[in-house]
Amino acid sequence: MTISQAAGILPAIIFPAATLAQLLRMIRHRSTAGVSAATWLLFGVANLAIYVYAERYAEWQAIVGMLLTALLDFIIVGVALVGFRAEANHAEDGKSHSAAAGVARGAVLSARH
Repeated sequence: MTISQAAGILPAIIFPAATLAQLLRMIRHRSTAGVSAATWLLFGVANLAIYVYAERYAEWQAIVGMLLTALLDFIIVGVALVGFRAEANHAEDGKSHSAAAGVARGAVLSARH
């Protein structure tokens, strides 16, 4: 094993582990608050580009460290986009319920006077 192959082991473990940690947090908390889909999309594109640039197509360190991480990046983008829509819909539902409750309270107060 060469020094460059050995040096590739650390990022091959850290990059997908860190990315998986973000994905698991989103799933566990059922929230995408603070997650930028654009940032994770760019990370995914960068991981694909560095895989091509490194030209180490058959080495497991490159496959796990770059391609697996890119796949996880794109999964985060998908979850973030779906989560943003779901959270936005939930926020809109809350606003409409609040507005309806406000109108109802106003009608009750008007009837009392």
